[in-house]
Amino acid sequence: MDIMHADEPSADAPTNASAADRARPAKTAAEVLATPAQFLAGVGPKRVDLLERLDLRTAKDVIFNFPRDYQDLTDVRPIAELEEGKLLSVVATVEDIDSRVSANGRTVVGVLFSQSGQYLRAMWFNMPFMRDHFARGQSVLLSGQPKYAGGRWEMVHPRVQYVEADDDDAPRGKVLPVYSLTEGLNQSQMRNIARGALDQCVDVLDEVFPAEYLAEHNLWPIRRALSQVHFPDDRASLEQARRRFVYQELFVLQLALAVKRRRTRDDGHAPPLEASAKIDARIRRLLPFELTAGQRRVIDEIAADMAGARPMNRLLQGDVGSGKTAVAVYAMLVAVAHGHQAVLMAPTEVLARQHFATVSQLLAGSQVRVALVTGSVPSAPRAESERRIAAGEIDLVVGTQAIVRGELEFAKLGLAVIDEQHKFGVRQRAMLRQAGGDPHYLVMTATPIPRTLAMTVFGDLDVSTLREQPPNRQPVHTYLVGAEQREKWWDFYRRKLGEGRQGYVITPLVEESAEMEAMSVQQAYEALANGELEAFKLAVVHGRMNAEEKHAAMDAFRAGDTQVLVATSVVEVGVDVPNATLMTIEDAERFGLAQLHQLRGRIRRGKYPAYCGIIAEPKTDESKSRLDALVGSDDGFELAEVDFRLRGPGDMLGTRQHGLPPLMIADMHRDTAILEEARRDAKAMIDADPALALPEHLLLRRMVLARYGHSLDLGDVG
Repeated sequence: MDIMHADEPSADAPTNASAADRARPAKTAAEVLATPAQFLAGVGPKRVDLLERLDLRTAKDVIFNFPRDYQDLTDVRPIAELEEGKLLSVVATVEDIDSRVSANGRTVVGVLFSQSGQYLRAMWFNMPFMRDHFARGQSVLLSGQPKYAGGRWEMVHPRVQYVEADDDDAPRGKVLPVYSLTEGLNQSQMRNIARGALDQCVDVLDEVFPAEYLAEHNLWPIRRALSQVHFPDDRASLEQARRRFVYQELFVLQLALAVKRRRTRDDGHAPPLEASAKIDARIRRLLPFELTAGQRRVIDEIAADMAGARPMNRLLQGDVGSGKTAVAVYAMLVAVAHGHQAVLMAPTEVLARQHFATVSQLLAGSQVRVALVTGSVPSAPRAESERRIAAGEIDLVVGTQAIVRGELEFAKLGLAVIDEQHKFGVRQRAMLRQAGGDPHYLVMTATPIPRTLAMTVFGDLDVSTLREQPPNRQPVHTYLVGAEQREKWWDFYRRKLGEGRQGYVITPLVEESAEMEAMSVQQAYEALANGELEAFKLAVVHGRMNAEEKHAAMDAFRAGDTQVLVATSVVEVGVDVPNATLMTIEDAERFGLAQLHQLRGRIRRGKYPAYCGIIAEPKTDESKSRLDALVGSDDGFELAEVDFRLRGPGDMLGTRQHGLPPLMIADMHRDTAILEEARRDAKAMIDADPALALPEHLLLRRMVLARYGHSLDLGDVG
């Protein structure tokens, strides 16, 4: 018998089936799995609302609600070898039982256990019924965190399991599941509910993998794996059961991505746009700089894709300042050279306008016709631009999401480029395609993506990586500024401003917040204008300003009329002021590592050395590790892996942001090896059976469509 912290009496006991019940036909597997949670053992009307809060509405929901963690009670030790602060188990014999009421009115049940002349006392508070669970001479396995007090070991509210006195086998503790809970539901109750649901459902589950596949890939059958992932016999069984579901989850995702990738490649008919030697020479003459080796390599990859009739579907990732925009301009000019249009879409108006200015400057001496389409462009000129785009009188369009929100039509769209892809959802890719037929497709991000995320979130894309920096890029000297160094930092900042440089001051908030202790942009502006930077001209930029105000502030800073721009993270992308080489980031612990790296990338655009002061008081080890990593490295790819390790995928480029369902059991950081295995296996299966049409793949096909059919716009696999 096992006492689960001895709460209230456990789940409702099942009654004997009536003759009428026995006469009913057996339920199908689908009916059993669809059983409403209310009718599961241990639930009833009393707890069904609590399960609803956890999104557990059916038996299927409950059995696939995997534990979020486990309590390992398998470390069984003699009393003489117990240690404080660890979860340990001990087998001992009941010596004495007592019950008393303390001075504050609490009932205390105490049980004294002995083992080879050593003693341990277990205590339960306000649980008088525990006295009746023990008898002198009884052998018991206790699990808990021991504490040494008064010359003796103690455990408070240990978990108890009875063992047979004459059992020759060494008794073992258990590995217990730990579930996500809600107020009113405890672990003991949730375990009882899960166990009851498993008893009811596990025998009706269909196996999605053929038997040969299970054996070949070292996977347990689903029925065995599901029982063991909830209530494992031991750690080894837990790991094998977990492997089954991690592999299955990642394999189904990779199948869906492989189907999407193959469909894009095989079903689309984009115009072949070859970068001939003549076109290449004409484009290079327009660029006022030499391409780096990395840019040339990436351009070759893109050009090879664009030369084919299958639509290019490529992700270009590069660190801040690595020259992605030049690569995008090259690709767009290839399309224009063939008489097709190209579009460059950015997530913010600031970035769109920056791209428009860069492209217009590069193409000033050419005959390429360029237009800007954003939400703030007045209606009359915007309507005229849209008319000319539809008539084929504009070659290259730069804009924001306004491009896909309205009725914009392209006469002959050959290439679509989306910058900062992680700020867009999956659906917007499809919308852009619909706006202009079936173009080649290039997405870019200046947020380097950890390899495992690239295989999932962007798994339907080919990936090009640009790591090298152009030769004129300056390193950013980054310093962690504590309270005692503030005055010294501002002295340095003023000295550099006096030498003619410009700078940013970044804050996490637009306005003061009662919920967050952090500096707002207005507070910073007023404090600096009347304090450390009173001798200089300051301006403010934040996301709640209207477009006209933002543009005026940015233009004044670009022109050098303003020396310091006090801003929120709105300047993270799209601001290119070569003379701005200084940055102060207030309350830096409030920003993510990738965002901090993006922000300081704003000050490495020119020929002067750059300096970034990180003002922070990190209160957690994770926050301190993040800031130490930023100070210690200027490599965005290295920092992305650090961020991934510290924060996990959910806080970075999580699948939810891209419209994909969240992963239920797999962990992108821990399960990298399984992910790579699943990716290889999925590719092999789709190569052999592109539509998953073989009878042995039917259940996998259904699972792919149920899980990812909508989010990846698969329609049907076949």
